[in-house]
Amino acid sequence: MPATLTTCFHLFPNPTSYPKPTFSTTIPSAFSASSSSYPINSNASLSFIAPIEAILFDIDGTLCDSDPLHYYAFRDMLQEVGFNDGSPIDEEFFINNISGKHNEELCNVLLRDWEFKKAMKFMVDKEALFRRIAAEQLQPISGLDKLCKWVEDLGLKRAAVTNAPRSNAELLISMLKLEDFFEVIVLAEECARPKAFPDPYLKGLNALKVSPNHTFVFEDSVSGIKAANGAGMAAVGMATRNPEQMLLDAGATLVIKDYNDPKLWENLEVLVKQKSTI
Repeated sequence: MPATLTTCFHLFPNPTSYPKPTFSTTIPSAFSASSSSYPINSNASLSFIAPIEAILFDIDGTLCDSDPLHYYAFRDMLQEVGFNDGSPIDEEFFINNISGKHNEELCNVLLRDWEFKKAMKFMVDKEALFRRIAAEQLQPISGLDKLCKWVEDLGLKRAAVTNAPRSNAELLISMLKLEDFFEVIVLAEECARPKAFPDPYLKGLNALKVSPNHTFVFEDSVSGIKAANGAGMAAVGMATRNPEQMLLDAGATLVIKDYNDPKLWENLEVLVKQKSTI
């Protein structure tokens, strides 16, 4: 069943001119350890979730490797408006200050001296540039097809929960051919508060009518992991671009490299065995 949504391009060089970035593995000091009750241990088990009912997914950086494309869009546009005295931002700045945040929040982080309407227009133009780059360069996270088949074969409920604007979410879901996979897509812009508040994930749980005790989340950002934990769910951190320790410190139960990671499948096999005995 197809998912239901709960409720001018900037002129830049051809997207194919953007090289694939190599992100820093420096752990930003700005993030302090989470007070989450979930075990901060990369070898922790998801067995306490059994019997599993549903899985919720972030989109950017979790279903697809989109952070580098966001980084390049922000880097070029911020440089164009003279941010940081015209010096381009680097990957560490992106990880520390931009990754996982909602655009309204970023207006205050990056453009606090601008009128809000002007700052939001900047964000709209940035998202347009991102979509232009993504249309040619977007790649799914390795093993995504395998995981989606596993979810479908078990008949688990699933939702996508994102801070991205509607136009981005629709583009990425379409490019990944997941329109019929997700039962629900929750947009943070249609919630009272975005991630890192729990509201989007609480809305996803309510839409699927599942318990947070039997559901977990795939997330790649500190704000997303905190939102999942705040909604009462465990989070599996995707170390697509952000450092593993940063995700663990945010409250991830375990961290994986991609959907082929043996650590993930060891945990999923345990959940299947426990589901079959109940």
